[in-house]
Amino acid sequence: MSRTVTDLLTEMNKEDPSPKRVAELVGQDPSLTTRVLRLSNSAFFRSSRRIGNAQEAVALLGMTHVRSLVMAAALGASFKDVPGVNLAQFWRYSLRVAEISKSLAGVLRQNESNAYTAGLIHCIGDLVMHIAMPDEVGPLDMVVPPLDLQRAGAERVRFGYTYAEVGAGMVERWHFPAEIVSALRFQAEPFEGDNYDTLGGILHLASWRARAEEIQMDDAGLVATFPDLVGLTLGLDLESVLGKDPEEWSFSQALSAFID
Repeated sequence: MSRTVTDLLTEMNKEDPSPKRVAELVGQDPSLTTRVLRLSNSAFFRSSRRIGNAQEAVALLGMTHVRSLVMAAALGASFKDVPGVNLAQFWRYSLRVAEISKSLAGVLRQNESNAYTAGLIHCIGDLVMHIAMPDEVGPLDMVVPPLDLQRAGAERVRFGYTYAEVGAGMVERWHFPAEIVSALRFQAEPFEGDNYDTLGGILHLASWRARAEEIQMDDAGLVATFPDLVGLTLGLDLESVLGKDPEEWSFSQALSAFID
């Protein structure tokens, strides 16, 4: 990771980071600038005008968005080869979860910006685990692949924790909004016990749907695996979740920010 990115992480970890300083630091790293602008100008953001520099990106997207972009872009730049993870698939899946989360948040009159951000980074913990403990995670990958619907449960049994807690701890240190930290932490079980996390429930449904798409699940499989409890709690049934499909858009430009 470059010195500029390290300085940027330090600035963004402050309780009140300076947007001007963040933009200056982003602008000092050509690779990071290119990645952030690719994302900012992709169909994912549907900006009404082309964003031409880091200052515009920070001003138009806001600090929460920029923080998630910097995290994702920094990971994309740093981790070119993660054992056990197909990075092109991982980022495609993450972008899809972000888009579905945003769509479902709109239906439920929740904060679409936070939903999209949480969706984009909801599985960051998975990358961290593969990088930090490849010898432990590798054998699990052989039995339950990273994007399998049962992955979180398998991690809980094997390690006593999941990618959800790892990701939540990471974004908490990055001073993400408490709502996003909580959603990442409880996404696997958003309404279990004393938990009642609406955004976590949205992530749960969005990740279920995106994972089902990745494995090309048929209609019978969708019916059999739909998270009924989460859907019922949010007031969303299978048809409503599948019916609220985001507009068609291209992943290619956004994906290039992570895998080029």
